[in-house]
Amino acid sequence: MRRLPFRRMLSLATLTVVGAATLGATAACGEDDGAAGGDSGPVTLRLGYFPNITHASAVVGVEKGIFAEKLGGDVKLDTKTFNAGPAAIEAVFSGALDATYIGPNPTVNAFSKSKGEAVRVISGAASGGVALVVKPGITSVEQLRGKKIATPQLGNTQDVALRYWLKEKGLTATKEGGGDVKVVPQENAQTVETFNSGAIDGAWVPEPFVSRLVNAGGKVLLDERDLWPDRKFVITNLIVSTKFLKAHPDVVKKLVEGQVAANEFVNTRPDESQQAISDHIGKIAGKPLDVKLIKQAWPTLEFTNDPIASSLQTGLDHAVAVELTQPVSLDGLYDLKYLNEVLKAQGKPEVTQP
Repeated sequence: MRRLPFRRMLSLATLTVVGAATLGATAACGEDDGAAGGDSGPVTLRLGYFPNITHASAVVGVEKGIFAEKLGGDVKLDTKTFNAGPAAIEAVFSGALDATYIGPNPTVNAFSKSKGEAVRVISGAASGGVALVVKPGITSVEQLRGKKIATPQLGNTQDVALRYWLKEKGLTATKEGGGDVKVVPQENAQTVETFNSGAIDGAWVPEPFVSRLVNAGGKVLLDERDLWPDRKFVITNLIVSTKFLKAHPDVVKKLVEGQVAANEFVNTRPDESQQAISDHIGKIAGKPLDVKLIKQAWPTLEFTNDPIASSLQTGLDHAVAVELTQPVSLDGLYDLKYLNEVLKAQGKPEVTQP
C-alpha cells in the first residue's frame, strides 16, 4: 500500500473488510464507460465509498436505495468499494471513478498532486469518531513517556494528530520510532492483538477500533473531539472529479440531494441505519459487523453535510508543524453551490463556502 505525504483518514477509519473495486477492469473502460453518458443511454455515475461506520451516509444511501431514488431513471449508479484512499484517488485519476466518499488526507493529496485541477469537495459526510485508548494504568500525558502508542500509518490523520498533540504537551516522537513516546505505525486490524499482547500501550485510532480496544480492557485517555472547536472535525468528505462536475452538473446536484437525504435517514432512524450498515458490510465481507459494536461507536460520530473546511486546513497545518508534509494551498478545493441549493430548498441552514 502506498504511503501518502500526510493524511490518510480513510484507511484510519476503515473496518478491515475487503473492497470490491477492481481497478484494472474499470480503468480499461476509461472515459468512455458511461461517465459521459453518450447519446445512446443514461449517464453513469461511478460512486466510491468505504464499507465502514464513518462512511455510514454512503453505506446507508446505497443499501436503502436513497441514491438510486434521487438520481432517477436517467442516471445509472455504479458503486465501487475501497479499503484505502490511494486506490480510490487512483480510480478518480484514471477516469474509472466519478465521485467518492473519502477522508481529508486523500482529498488534499488529490488536490495537491493535480495542482488543484482534479477534484472538488461538494459535501461533508461525517465528523468525529477518533480517540486515544491506553492501558488502564496510564492516567496522564506524562505517563506516556517510554510507552509505545500505535497509529494506523506514518503521516496519516491519526498519526499527525498524535504527534502534534505530543509536541504541544512537550513530548517528542520521531518518525523513526524514537523520542519520549515511541509511535508505532500499524494497520488498525492489528491493534487489538498487539494491545492485548502488551506490544503496545495504546493507540490513536478511529471507530470501531476505539470501541474494540475499550472492550479489550483499554480506556479512553483522550477523545479527539475535545481538541477541536465545537468538538467537530472532518473525517469523511464527498468529492467529485472536476471533469464530471463540469460535464454533468445536474447529476452532481442529484448526488448531493442523495447525500443530504442519506444523512437525514442516518440521523433520524439510527437503529435502522445501524442494521443496514451491518447487513451491507456482511454482503461485501461475508460477515456482518456486530450491531452492538456499531451502537457502541455511534455516539462518537456526527453525520453532517458540513465538510468543516477549517478542520481540514488545521490538520494540514499540524502535519506541516510535525514535518510530515509541505504547505499546500487549498484555494478552490470546495464547491458547495449544489449543497447549499439543496439545503436552502429544504429550509435547512446553508454551509459557509470557504
